[in-house]
Amino acid sequence: MAAEEGQRVDQYTQDGTVDLKGNPVLRSKRGGWTACSFVVVYEVFERMAYYGISSNLILYLTNKLHQGTVTSANNVTNWVGTIWITPILGAYVADAHLGRYWTFLIASIIYLSGMSVLTLAVSLPSLKPPPCRDPHVENCKKASPLHLAVFYGALYTLAIGTGGTKPNISTIGADQFDDFDPKEKNHKLSFFNWWMFSIFFGTLFANTVLVYIQDNVGWALGYGLPTLGLLISVIIFLAGTPFYRHKVPTGSPFTRMAKVIVAAVRKWTVTLPSDPKELHELNLEDYTKTGKFRIDSTPTLRFLNKAAVKTGSNSPWKLCSVTQIEETKQMIRMVPILVATFVPSTMVAQINTLFVKQGTTLDRAIGSFKIPPASLSGFVTLSMLVSVVLYDRFFVKIMQKLTKNPRGITLLQRMAIGMLFHIIIGRCISN
Repeated sequence: MAAEEGQRVDQYTQDGTVDLKGNPVLRSKRGGWTACSFVVVYEVFERMAYYGISSNLILYLTNKLHQGTVTSANNVTNWVGTIWITPILGAYVADAHLGRYWTFLIASIIYLSGMSVLTLAVSLPSLKPPPCRDPHVENCKKASPLHLAVFYGALYTLAIGTGGTKPNISTIGADQFDDFDPKEKNHKLSFFNWWMFSIFFGTLFANTVLVYIQDNVGWALGYGLPTLGLLISVIIFLAGTPFYRHKVPTGSPFTRMAKVIVAAVRKWTVTLPSDPKELHELNLEDYTKTGKFRIDSTPTLRFLNKAAVKTGSNSPWKLCSVTQIEETKQMIRMVPILVATFVPSTMVAQINTLFVKQGTTLDRAIGSFKIPPASLSGFVTLSMLVSVVLYDRFFVKIMQKLTKNPRGITLLQRMAIGMLFHIIIGRCISN
């Protein structure tokens, strides 16, 4: 009887995932690669939509809105920077209030509305300055405040939408695999590789087909197709709703981090016990009920461990669990990694701005066919596309045997190798 009861329990996910109504989900009915297939296909169309706009944006600003190269490049990087900052807000709303699914869905509506208005802005003559064939942009009629308000209003509405979709769609995909099940945990590692493959696949289509349409057919169709692609991606995502697993909101991680820091500061003069087991920690059952892991105390950033010293007060701003402290430490350890990515990110930012403008000065003709300037970035995307397949199918399997690490090599090692290539390539270019 006990064995049958254990078998029935094992049929449900152990990581706290539920359906949209909050009920526990059967492992065989929801999640896994079936649910992730909708997420991956969504990402192909969504990336096609986003890069269909961003890849060639600088040429629209210079050729159609008659802005200078420096101004256009600055406007593009400001917008792209906003695209990458708004996910912080989207992640907070999902974790603390609405959950990932509903945050994503609301953000998708905002995203789609921004794309629709943007398509109108490049299509209607009344929303853009008249055409100008003068090679000197300064001699052309500038865009009016109305033109700029509609265009940039649509762009930044799109940015707000991506702020809710970008941080949640990948985590929705990750939620489909139960970390408490060894087989699903291994599949989760592979999911992120194929997730990146879907990103590069959609990006490559945008960098080739869509930018060609924009340069040679028209911007109305060139922006209309990405908008249609985004609509298709949202429909695909919604079609997978019956198969998704969901994690309930657990509160803001920033609030939990603040509690640890405040509690540690309040106990500035408290002496840490020599045995970490004397620190405050919840029972293992408290974590397994919510599908979480308990994390043991580590000696790094020891000052924060004071937040778990028992002093008689049970206030969450005076006493935190060891696991909560270790989660805070993990977030703090991310800061040096974030800083280390500033320079590579600065280099990548040139691809959609000065790199594209430089491409306009090259001889891009192959017979009667002329390669669009923005398509030159397709070589970057193509190399990534091939690398992801080789990495997941061959490199990881070889390194797993050598390192005994399920990932092949650690994430930090992957980043270090990538940065080393950045240094070598940068050195070669400078010479």
